[in-house]
Amino acid sequence: MSAAHVHLLLNHIPILGTIGGLLLLGYGMIRKSEDLKRASLFAFTITALVTIPVYLTGDGTAQIVGNLPGVSTAIIAQHDTAATFTIVAIEILGIVSLLSLWLSRRSPEIKRKLVLAVLVLAIIASGLGAWTGNLGGQIRHTEVRSGFAKQ
Repeated sequence: MSAAHVHLLLNHIPILGTIGGLLLLGYGMIRKSEDLKRASLFAFTITALVTIPVYLTGDGTAQIVGNLPGVSTAIIAQHDTAATFTIVAIEILGIVSLLSLWLSRRSPEIKRKLVLAVLVLAIIASGLGAWTGNLGGQIRHTEVRSGFAKQ
């Protein structure tokens, strides 16, 4: 299995994991459910772990697809830059989520400040993930490129 196979197999998990975890966290906050909040923190932690191989297989994937017809190396470079910002945000989200779970292991409630910090980080990570995914899709899917990105 090549880097491209692994990358394509896993690349939606960082996006869906952060957005899904964000929705779960929001619902948990509305319902005032500590179980739902904990589930979202666990989802963010797992998402952060899965994001590592997605990021690490990016360069190998770029080498494989870089010379294919219709592939834009400029968009690959933009995607790579976006991915760097995204992995940093998702890993910070995962660390803060794991820390929140650990600190609340003997408490019935997760501290409000930690939940709010995770909420803000999840919003940022979700936005960055969507941006990175959009650029990644444009690498091979010319039908979704905007007029200025065609090369």
